[in-house]
Amino acid sequence: MICMQKMGIRSITLILIVLLAATSCSKNKKPTSLKPGKTSSKTGLAYNGKDGFQVKQYKALPAGPDLVYIEGGRFTMGSLEEDVMMRRDNPKRTVSIQSFYMDQTEVANVHYLEYLNAVQRDSSEEYYSRALPDTNVWFNELSFNDSYVTMYLRHPGFRLYPVVGVSWVQANDYCNWRTAAVQMANNSMGQSAGKKKGISFGKKKKAEAQAEVASAEMAPAQTIESGYVMPPYRLPTEAEFEYAAMGMIGTQYSDENQSNSRIYPWDGSTMRQPRGRKQGTMLANFKRGPGDYAGIAGKSNDGAIITQEIRSYPANDNGLYDMAGNVSEWVYDVYRPLSNSDVNDLNSFRRDGYQDQAKNYDTKNNNSLVDDKLRVYKGGSWADVAYWLSPGTRRYMDQDSATAMVGFRCAMIATGSRK
Repeated sequence: MICMQKMGIRSITLILIVLLAATSCSKNKKPTSLKPGKTSSKTGLAYNGKDGFQVKQYKALPAGPDLVYIEGGRFTMGSLEEDVMMRRDNPKRTVSIQSFYMDQTEVANVHYLEYLNAVQRDSSEEYYSRALPDTNVWFNELSFNDSYVTMYLRHPGFRLYPVVGVSWVQANDYCNWRTAAVQMANNSMGQSAGKKKGISFGKKKKAEAQAEVASAEMAPAQTIESGYVMPPYRLPTEAEFEYAAMGMIGTQYSDENQSNSRIYPWDGSTMRQPRGRKQGTMLANFKRGPGDYAGIAGKSNDGAIITQEIRSYPANDNGLYDMAGNVSEWVYDVYRPLSNSDVNDLNSFRRDGYQDQAKNYDTKNNNSLVDDKLRVYKGGSWADVAYWLSPGTRRYMDQDSATAMVGFRCAMIATGSRK
């Protein structure tokens, strides 16, 4: 009996200690960006009064559709392959990248057709014409690719194949439209906050439903301070693409040392699965050599003569698909031969001709191709040999040009803490 009483006293004491600790924690709880508290920690003034400063607490929005969080860090940027092109435009250097989001896959035909549909409804015929991909990129006088010219973009069988024939300018226009489209959905979320459901047509008269839609459309746009405004979609920078493609998160030890660097977005120097049930199968869609786009019938090495459906090959350690092979991808940077030598080592990005102006290059006499309309693309494609699949390799093309080998995906800054 005495033993039971002692146990009861101990239990009560333990409960009181826990309650006191919880009370102490709640009083000394640190304000965070998402939960700043009810008063200013600097002035003591209350937030959100009638005439006061508005600081709403909110639940963080989820990442945009298809985006994958890429934790930032340092890495060695630059090519690990021999400089077979003799450009000497990609020396190795250590840089750091802020955390960001990137599309899990390339933008596919069905996604771009969704954009074209919206443009056709809401914009001028001239703008719609400018947004159309150049399907003639498939045409070749010495090849019978005519079927791809008419079928590749719009046929349902190619819906989830990466869109091609899109210029750098068109890719940026898509990013801008996607920002507006996703933001419209977020505005609806913000306006209906606290409600279980948004606009419903099921139990309302048609006139009421139409009035509710009109009211939602006429409501003022959400401000950045509201927390319901997502950062804009954009093309990834060259440094972001290279960092995300290498996926070095899979090579780390706990003491920040790394077991190895990577030539490709996977371990090793081969292009095949080294072990497991799919041992020997290709890890990317590329050209093995002259005339060899997929191996022999019945023993196709990568399963694709041209492009292949997104998610057909294994994702890298960041959860990203086709960061090597399938199609090369536009990045945000303007091309300069010395980009890796004279850009900043934090969030490296070549914006324009700063410190290396286009007028210094003799384009008028055709002694140079370099100007401020030359953009970088990376990643290697279905028509490239393995050399170009290395994330460190880089090529360039005029921002208004397009080919059957270049597509794109979007990226977005990560705001605040992810925890």
